[in-house]
Amino acid sequence: MEYRFELALCAALESPDRVVARQLGAGVATPGTRIVDVCLLRPGPTFDERAAIAADRIPDPAVEAAVGPGEAVPVTDAFDLSPERVNDVVDRAVEVGYLERERRDGRPVVRATARYPDDWVEDLVAVENKPDLGTPGDLEAQLRYDVAIGLFDEVVLTTASYVTRAHLNRIPEAVGVWRFDPETGEREVVREATPLDPVAPGVEIRDERPSRTDVALVDPDAKARKRRRVAERAYGKGWRPDPPPCAHGEPTDDGRPRCAHFDRVVDPGRECGGGCPAFEPADPPDAEGERLRDERTAWVAAPDGGGPRRQSGLSRYL
Repeated sequence: MEYRFELALCAALESPDRVVARQLGAGVATPGTRIVDVCLLRPGPTFDERAAIAADRIPDPAVEAAVGPGEAVPVTDAFDLSPERVNDVVDRAVEVGYLERERRDGRPVVRATARYPDDWVEDLVAVENKPDLGTPGDLEAQLRYDVAIGLFDEVVLTTASYVTRAHLNRIPEAVGVWRFDPETGEREVVREATPLDPVAPGVEIRDERPSRTDVALVDPDAKARKRRRVAERAYGKGWRPDPPPCAHGEPTDDGRPRCAHFDRVVDPGRECGGGCPAFEPADPPDAEGERLRDERTAWVAAPDGGGPRRQSGLSRYL
């Protein structure tokens, strides 16, 4: 249920004024400790410049390397990584179009194809999905983590449940609450989110026990690096999963993977394959995910095809 709820929410949140992605790592001091269900990225002043570089995610070490669009820099000077890791990073950065590589005097050198813009992201919103508030699981701890670290500009809880005052009292006051109907796509704002401060130091909760809470202090520079990495991941990844390679697999109009046999949206990674009694191997259907994402969001599928798309009249999320 939660998976289908999440995909329906992503489809409903798509807009030409934002980028929508799902399942992104948001841990800073301890990467992998926090996965955000949905991330909304609102374009900043230089979004067009970022969109013009590549449709894919630019590798983090390439963005952070001492290399720009001016004079070419020896690879060994640009990266402080192992030779194997450097090769992988440079290969990928060249593949997506961010770096150019050549040899000078027998040494590999690289140059950026464009200046990486600093303010291409206006804000980032984290959305935690919990369709049924009757089975909250680790919801309260997850939301406390998000508010304490302050990595995102806003944090929102989305549910299909009726939200009571008791529910609101159990989650941090800064967290916004949306009630969402996955069948109709209608969304009600139960409580507005209070803006957080991503440029201030944060506190990353590493472990909570009845008598002790272990934390790590996260400085503003570390948060800025992580925000850029989250933004890059969101821009390159999106939210649509690949449709199942089955004769019954088909996309919905908005690109969600659907099974014609069971007449519902499915999770291809968990529900499809040899364990499904109706599975019939076949080439996966063309879900046209890139076309849909290009048409429905701020993401640009073909940055070399006529230049970046201009953004105007950017609205807020609600």
